[in-house]
Amino acid sequence: MPRTVNLTVAQAMVKFLSVQHSSSDGVEEKLFAGCLGIFGHGNVAGFGQALLQAELARTGGRGGVVPLGNDTEEPDALPYVLGRNEQAMVHTAVAHARMKERRQTWVVSTSVGPGATNMVTGAALATINRLPVLLVPADTFADRAASPLLQELEQPSAGDVTVNDCFRPVSRYFDRIWRPEQLPSALLSAMRVLTDPAETGAVTLCLPQDVQAQAHDWPVELFERRVWPIARPLPERAALERAAELIRSARRPLVVAGGGVHYSGATDALAAFCDATGIPVGQTQAGKGTLVFDHPQCLGAVGATGTTAANAVAAEADLVIGIGTRYSDFTTASRTAFADPDVQFVNVNVARIDAVKHAGLAVVADARETLEALTALLAGHAVDEAYRSRYAALDAEWDAAVSAAYRPATSGSEGRLTQAEVIGVVNELSDPRDVVVCAAGSMPGDLHKLWRTRDPKGYHVEYGYSTMGYEVAGGIGVRLACPDRDVFVLVGDGSYLMMATELATAVQEGVKIITVLVQNHGYASIGALSESLGSQRFGTRYRYRDPASGRLDGDVLPVDLAANAASFGLDVVRTTTVAELADAVTAAKASERSTVIHVETDPLVSAPDSASWWDVPVSATSTLSSTQEARRTYEAHKTAQRPFLRPTR
Repeated sequence: MPRTVNLTVAQAMVKFLSVQHSSSDGVEEKLFAGCLGIFGHGNVAGFGQALLQAELARTGGRGGVVPLGNDTEEPDALPYVLGRNEQAMVHTAVAHARMKERRQTWVVSTSVGPGATNMVTGAALATINRLPVLLVPADTFADRAASPLLQELEQPSAGDVTVNDCFRPVSRYFDRIWRPEQLPSALLSAMRVLTDPAETGAVTLCLPQDVQAQAHDWPVELFERRVWPIARPLPERAALERAAELIRSARRPLVVAGGGVHYSGATDALAAFCDATGIPVGQTQAGKGTLVFDHPQCLGAVGATGTTAANAVAAEADLVIGIGTRYSDFTTASRTAFADPDVQFVNVNVARIDAVKHAGLAVVADARETLEALTALLAGHAVDEAYRSRYAALDAEWDAAVSAAYRPATSGSEGRLTQAEVIGVVNELSDPRDVVVCAAGSMPGDLHKLWRTRDPKGYHVEYGYSTMGYEVAGGIGVRLACPDRDVFVLVGDGSYLMMATELATAVQEGVKIITVLVQNHGYASIGALSESLGSQRFGTRYRYRDPASGRLDGDVLPVDLAANAASFGLDVVRTTTVAELADAVTAAKASERSTVIHVETDPLVSAPDSASWWDVPVSATSTLSSTQEARRTYEAHKTAQRPFLRPTR
């Protein structure tokens, strides 16, 4: 007779997840670092009880609880961390997965109702960025005995739809466990997607709260240690040889390096390819750090938030070699960056949806394997010296502009620092292996242009979804993944106010992060965009409503964000000068505790311009002269936009 073990559905899930492993290049590690969770009436008695029981069994504090009872238990197999916001917990898991190059992530458990739907933004972020995370939201009763439940959505036209169905379009895999017998197949499908480099993203397994607590006899084989290999698809020989031909025939080739270079561990292979061929590299937000900033072929950021060097070379490129990029509108400057009328594309990507973009030659394969094979095929080939001299001169000009922005001749109004000055101080005083974390506002664009990345993992900006509030939660995930690196969270006041709550989680877990809180009393990024579109920074400043005008144009709000940060029980330093900021950064690095460094900046002083464009439509008709002028500018830019439909041959 088959051996079985009697467990609840939640206990079986916890036990299964604790013995899953990933494997890449012969290195195995646990697939799940732990479980982040907030308990409510949908999961406290199911998943919460299962986590407690497992924790007590592991730690020896059983308190009368019988151990789960097989030989596959591991110390701290699925440790639990209490978060403060469901969306933030997903951000922490996703940041961890990115730093681990998608080989490890977290489980996130929530209650039914708003606790579950709070995760939808996090799920979208994970899927858009192709990063794995396992979401386990509670769901309404499968037996419907007590319906309608508290927080249950009743659909007049469907009895099997719950609020959790909103996870379907933002998940790479979705399932609902209506019966215990469905759990094994759902778990195996979830692991398949989480460890597939082309298909990964958010995986959502909904657990009705009554099913969580149901007992079932499970085959013991379900809980045996499993290893999931992360594949490295090899390039087809014909596609590889054609790519090499196109590169040999190009006079002005450019590599656009995306996040896929990081995830495939291809940074060394990219450097070797560039050393051998002399082909320069522009980097996406996710691809920044694929070459360190002072590598001879590194032109830095490309696109709407790019460097003038990378964008000038992109405009002249006759061949664009996209490696691990999905060609977002920021990367392509809304399809105006690549201006050569005969430009062609070679796209190396594990995901076919990205490999076929811009009618390019699709090389559906692992980035590292492809780069190594191309380097061998192109032995003896290199771009000419005139092209090298051209992009080297452009790069030197941009480097000088960065140095000037780091140390401007004058500061902002009322002596306030510029955002570029803040970035410069942190960049220069951080160690090469330290990590800068950001996600939303004006800071990501300035970091993309200005931050001098000295280590492949030193730059972590979430810009696939650019989610306000990601920064602190993401910083925790980065530090959990890389405890030997200091983490600098650069966050504006707007994003900080969205989700500062996870500072409490950092204090709780003793996770050291250094948060540089830039206070500019509003939305600097959208303010600048609004002004450029003729909307006069409307609704972007934090101000009192003026009784006389009835508008939000009164005095600055007296919100004290430094005092707010101090209330979480960490160290807070107020700074107003470069010297004070430098001292605070140095002290924060020396400390074992989390620190928030507060600094006021002038939102009206911009970083050096990218000489690029981003497509945001302007009102076609308006009574405002500012909008009318912006519309004329917009229409002029639209003439440069291209569809890129010409087949690469």
